[in-house]
Amino acid sequence: MKFHITTMGCQMNVGDGDWLTRSLVSQGFTPALEDQAEIFILFTCSVRDKPEQKVASELGRIADRHGGNPRAFVAVGGCTAQQIGTALWRRFPMVRLVFGTDGLAGAPRALARIVDEPGLRLSLLDFTETYPEREQTWPEDRLPPKAFVSIMQGCDNFCAYCIVPFVRGRQKSRSLPAVVAEVRELAARGVREVTLLGQNVNSYGLDAAGDGTRFAALLDAVAAVPGIARIRFTTSHPKDLSDDVIARFADLPQLCPALHLPVQSGSDAVLARMGRGYDTAAYLRLVEKLRRARPDVSLTTDLIVGFPGETDADFRLTLDLVRAVGFDSGFSFMYCDRPGTASERLEPKVAQDVKSARLAALQTLLDARLTAALAAQVGMVTEVLIEGKSRRDGPDGPSWQGRDPGGRIVNMALPGTADATGSLVRARIRQAKKHSLIGEAEADHD
Repeated sequence: MKFHITTMGCQMNVGDGDWLTRSLVSQGFTPALEDQAEIFILFTCSVRDKPEQKVASELGRIADRHGGNPRAFVAVGGCTAQQIGTALWRRFPMVRLVFGTDGLAGAPRALARIVDEPGLRLSLLDFTETYPEREQTWPEDRLPPKAFVSIMQGCDNFCAYCIVPFVRGRQKSRSLPAVVAEVRELAARGVREVTLLGQNVNSYGLDAAGDGTRFAALLDAVAAVPGIARIRFTTSHPKDLSDDVIARFADLPQLCPALHLPVQSGSDAVLARMGRGYDTAAYLRLVEKLRRARPDVSLTTDLIVGFPGETDADFRLTLDLVRAVGFDSGFSFMYCDRPGTASERLEPKVAQDVKSARLAALQTLLDARLTAALAAQVGMVTEVLIEGKSRRDGPDGPSWQGRDPGGRIVNMALPGTADATGSLVRARIRQAKKHSLIGEAEADHD
């Protein structure tokens, strides 16, 4: 049968979707566009506001378009599936599989059973005490040059606003050999850049399920895999970013000078209510250490406005921190209550119109930061990992798209190159656009 995967939310879901695709293809299923599919798989997110409404809207749309096909059905996975569970069955007759974050490993076999047994419904919602290692299957064809590798699952931090520990469970780390083995297989199939994924990669290996390997040692092991030219990781909790990990930015050429380091607020009072475990002075010390280790490091962040009790003065401190750090860019969100979190009970709540105004002001500042960061690259020589063809050709013919070590998108022409995918190209940046850069090849590429 043909299947189609729709992914909402974080890179963890993207990585999970990539693994499920490989697994299903190995069992004889065929990936397809939605109009041609009979199995519809949704990876859902419950971190932001109104996740149930988003999932309901998508399920309703699928039912309207494909409900007339008696063989068609839906599988719902990810955080919202974990949160709502089998209640999805009662509301949406096409849903026949609900799987949580720890249930993903069993999803391929469950889908095969459902195909063979019409009317069967299954749920995979139990949490496990150790990382649910997934069977790895690999296509014969070369893979794209970039891949995600999950190194852990869940989180032990319980920040006041965050639902992740409730829908992804407590922290469980993979073993070092399992991670390295997956990276080796990816490299053998053409992958040149891996992004190590976890809710808090900085605490990798330190949980009861881990093998005691610290994150810095994992970075060393992945960097030693032949063929891997670039390493990235996300997400990092500032309170757990250690000096030995910061040192790896100077010591490992494969570790890209780019770090997403969510600060969430520039107010110490708000950070304390959030339960983040650091203050702005500690955060700024981390920034100073990172820039000493790697002066060209590109820093990005997450920010929440309108957390309960946030005053105008608190918000101004957030703007001040953005200016002080000089982030290249950032993701910003209005606070919303998530069921079961500590902040749901905190008062006073910030009025919606105040939150909206603060978000607009913050996004204006972040847009200016992005513009400045891109403009600063003009004239610089960098190395671009080509990911594929650009959506539009340039004035000199076919254009290719990739990213520089800082994670910025670079479009460039490579005359006479039939397929540059996976190549590392030395390029000079000639122009900054609104969200990307235009480059020009400097010399022969590999």
